[in-house]
Amino acid sequence: MLKEKNLQNKIYKKHNSFYSFNKNEKKNEKFIIKKILKERENLNNFNSLSNSHKSLLDTAIKDLLNPNQDRHNIFKLSDNVISEIENIDDNKLLNYLVHRYRYEIFPKKKIIDEFPPCLQIEPSSICNYRCVFCFETDKTFTTKKNGFMGTMELDLFKKIIDDAEGKIEFISLASRGEPLVAKSITEMLDYTKNKFLNLKVNTNASLLDEKKCHAILQGSVQTIVFSADAADKDLYKKIRVNGDLNKVLKNLELFQNIRLKYYPKQKIISRVSGVKFSKEQNFESMKNLWSELVDQVAFVEYNPWENTYLRPSNDVIEPCSDLWRRMFIWWDGKTNPCDTDYKSYLSVGEYSNTNISSLWNSDKYKKLRESHLNNNRKSFNPCNSCTLI
Repeated sequence: MLKEKNLQNKIYKKHNSFYSFNKNEKKNEKFIIKKILKERENLNNFNSLSNSHKSLLDTAIKDLLNPNQDRHNIFKLSDNVISEIENIDDNKLLNYLVHRYRYEIFPKKKIIDEFPPCLQIEPSSICNYRCVFCFETDKTFTTKKNGFMGTMELDLFKKIIDDAEGKIEFISLASRGEPLVAKSITEMLDYTKNKFLNLKVNTNASLLDEKKCHAILQGSVQTIVFSADAADKDLYKKIRVNGDLNKVLKNLELFQNIRLKYYPKQKIISRVSGVKFSKEQNFESMKNLWSELVDQVAFVEYNPWENTYLRPSNDVIEPCSDLWRRMFIWWDGKTNPCDTDYKSYLSVGEYSNTNISSLWNSDKYKKLRESHLNNNRKSFNPCNSCTLI
């Protein structure tokens, strides 16, 4: 039987993964840095950056050339970043590095500029699964009459994309629900084409079909993450309640076949990512099952998403990195700083009434950041019970 870990006194860093496998041979870091320096000498590309972004780029390069600095907030090239760089066209590399630096380092240095480094857009809050570690198990959230369930209208999606284009380069289509539930998901994917350097889609893959596979592969999705946590059908079903491992395997086989047949040169990273929730899960079996169908396989640390509002207050005082890293826009336009707060207690406003920059720099956001910086997370619910930093 699956047993949740003892989480009461444990702090979890966001965006960390462990047990990872990449079947594609990556260039080494020295090769990548040499490539970056070569592009830095290309004045046409460098001069296309704003003055502030030129400064960020040079700081990032300085960090890469001095990796042994005794500072925790220097810019480094992780394996995932190297994989992404290999998929970036040379003429876009400098711009990518600027925005990767913003994503990685702004949360550490507590820097805010006009736009969030990353924007997560929620095509759907509805999900066909009830994973044991997810807030979709909270019936007060999923009961339709309570107003949390829905899918984004295409016109609202287009408005958000138009607002973000050229200003935010890291976009994720995912949040509280399964994005492929959205009735306009193929049109949404088509509308993002050639607009962002790093567009990611997270899906449980259960609703993949030929049309959606083509929409993902012929668009500008740079990373497609298939969420799966086990290689055994019974364990998979225990964790991903309502899920069918055989169906997901067939869908990933379909995706891979379409990719190889119609889009062999398409630059896209496919990843199976599981949540390490139980001792019953085994990474080697995950790797053996999924590695022929995707480029990467990884486990991420389990974070206690599913019961935020029921957990007791804790003594965590370190600021949450997401306050300087990303912003969430739900299916109905409600804007939130965090998806752990899945009922939007911390909402900073309605997108339909304003714009991304105004929300990101709003008084509500500023007050929340100041509270975290002043070791006073407890003044906000559910920050007072959250263990994420």
